[in-house]
Amino acid sequence: MSQFFDFLLEPYQGAFWVDVVLEILAAGFGIASVWFAKQEKIWVYPTGIISTLIYIYICYNFILYGDMIINVYYSIMSIYGWYMWTRIRDEVQLEISRTNFSQKLITLGIFLFTAAFTYVVYIQVEKIDVHLNVAETIDLFFSSFGSIEEIKTITPYLDIFTTGIFFSGMWLMANKKIENWMFWIFGNIISVPLYFVKGLGFTAIQFTIFLILAIFGYIAWRKTLNNKAEVALKS
Repeated sequence: MSQFFDFLLEPYQGAFWVDVVLEILAAGFGIASVWFAKQEKIWVYPTGIISTLIYIYICYNFILYGDMIINVYYSIMSIYGWYMWTRIRDEVQLEISRTNFSQKLITLGIFLFTAAFTYVVYIQVEKIDVHLNVAETIDLFFSSFGSIEEIKTITPYLDIFTTGIFFSGMWLMANKKIENWMFWIFGNIISVPLYFVKGLGFTAIQFTIFLILAIFGYIAWRKTLNNKAEVALKS
């Protein structure tokens, strides 16, 4: 247990206490946001906005540009989601539903565009070696699961992938699509070890809690959908 705490706290040695407190606050508001999402409460968005704004500052300081892009997008989509969740159309508020074929295509488009955009950004800031061909990139990826330092060499590629996942998930959540939870679950599974490697231990713990809440969120939303279907059959 002591080794875990040493691993968790080592990256914070020499860090300003304000930055540590801000990360804890951002993680706390992020957890609250996911909890409210699970409960289908509008507070998901104001708490989420506070969390993402703090993370924009943190990621800029840690030179985590992919994560910064994610949080800028989260802030924008939170405003959009806040509007969508409170909007009333034909005297009915937005309800939990499943994606149709066109919405699946939109989701795929968001993922591909986001991943491509993040890749270009990482090339510009020289976090990715543009001279590697596809085969060399794949070889680098699968040969880098030894030490922590080796894993750090492939974190930009994982960032590209998770950025696409989370952008897609955020759009699905803003439109109350139950599939959003599947994106959060998959993205969180990758992000937990990823943030430990990046040296943001408290954020990694936050994503662990996110993963648990996302599983329960999916169960809760699926129950709501099933109840809705049962009512429709009886009427």
